[in-house]
Amino acid sequence: MRVVLSTIGRFHSFDLARQLERSGALTAIYTGYPRFKLGDTGVAPALIRPFPWLQAPYMALIRHAWFRRTLEMRWARAANVAHDRHVARTLPDCDLVCVLSGAGVATAGEAKRRGIAYVCDRGSTHIRHQDRVLAEEHERLGLPWRGVDPVMIEREEVEYAAADMITVPTRFVRETFLARGVPASRVAVAPYGADVRIFGRTAGRDPDFRVLFAGQLDVRKGLHDLLAGFRRAALPRATLVLAGTAQRHTGALLQRFPVERLEVLGHLSRPELAREMARASVLVLPSLEEGMALVQAQALACGCPVVATREAGAEDLFDDGVEGFIVPARDPGAIAERLVRLATEPGLLDRMSAAAAARIGSIGGWDAYGLRILDIYRELLARPRAAAAGA
Repeated sequence: MRVVLSTIGRFHSFDLARQLERSGALTAIYTGYPRFKLGDTGVAPALIRPFPWLQAPYMALIRHAWFRRTLEMRWARAANVAHDRHVARTLPDCDLVCVLSGAGVATAGEAKRRGIAYVCDRGSTHIRHQDRVLAEEHERLGLPWRGVDPVMIEREEVEYAAADMITVPTRFVRETFLARGVPASRVAVAPYGADVRIFGRTAGRDPDFRVLFAGQLDVRKGLHDLLAGFRRAALPRATLVLAGTAQRHTGALLQRFPVERLEVLGHLSRPELAREMARASVLVLPSLEEGMALVQAQALACGCPVVATREAGAEDLFDDGVEGFIVPARDPGAIAERLVRLATEPGLLDRMSAAAAARIGSIGGWDAYGLRILDIYRELLARPRAAAAGA
C-alpha cells in the first residue's frame, strides 16, 4: 500500500503520517506549513512536502484584527485552493491519497483520472451542520456571525461526493453526514489518540481545585457555558484556567459571564499544556460542534478527568462516570453539578484521575488510530473502485 497525505496545516495528519511510515505505507505528506513551523513531527524529512507560500503568511497575519475583519476568509480560501492544485499537479504514484477536507477538489479529480483511491478526511461535523449550529448559537447570544465561507461549503460538498471514503473521528460526526444523505458505507469512524511522548503526569495535581479549559476561546467551544457553569458552581478557592487563543468574541463572553479567580494563559506550547493538565483537577470542554478535540485525550494521558459534550467527541474516548463526565451541550447547570461533585468528593476525583491515565494506556496513544485507519484503507482498496465510489 502506497499512501499520500495532504493537509493545509499540521493537525492530526502528522500523527497519522507517523503511523503510516512505521508500517511502510507512507509515500509523502504535503503540508501548508513551512518546515521550521512543523517542529519534531517524527516523520522522515524526505517524506514531507511543504507548500507554505499562502498558508504561512496567513498564519502570521491571522493574529491581527484588521486581517480577520477584511481578508481572513478570502485568504484562507485562496490558500486551500492553491495547496490543492499544487498537490494535484505533483501527486506521486500511489494507491490512495487522503486529503484533509477543504483542499481536495483538484486532487480528487486527479486521483479519479489515474485510478487512485481518494479519501476525504473531515476533522469536524458536516460543514453545513457546522454552519447551522454556529449561526443559531451566535443568534441566541446576540453576537454577529458571518457564517462559513459559502465557497468552502461548496468545495467540501464536492469533496464529499467525490470521496471513495470519508474518515471522521467520532460517531456524532458520522451522524451529521448520514443526516445529510451520505451513505453509511462511505463514512468510517477512526477516533484520535494522544501523543504520550509529551502528555503524561509531569507534575502533581495542585491542592486547590483548578478547572482547565484548553482550546480556542470562542462560542464553538462552549466557553460561555463553561463560564456560566463555573459561576453557578460557586466553589470556594476554585480557579478557572483558560489556555488558548482569544477569538473575535472572547472579550464579550468574559464580560458577559464574569468569574472570580480567573487565569488567562493564552496559547501554550504542548509541554506547557501538558504541565497545566497535570496540575488541573479537571478539564472542561462543552463544545457545541467539532470533531474530536485532541485536548481530551491529552488530558486523560496526564491523569486529568474530563467533563465534555458528545459534540466534542467525548463518547468515543471515555465512559461517562468513569474517566470523567459527558454532559449535554448548552447546559451550564450540568457542568456546575459535575464540578461540585469532583470538588467535594476527593475519592471520586482520585478514582477518575487513575482511570483517565489507564484509559489512554489501554488504547495505546495514536497506535490504535493508525491501525484503524490502515484497516479502513485496506478494505477500501479491496473494493472495486466503481463500487466504492457509488456505494
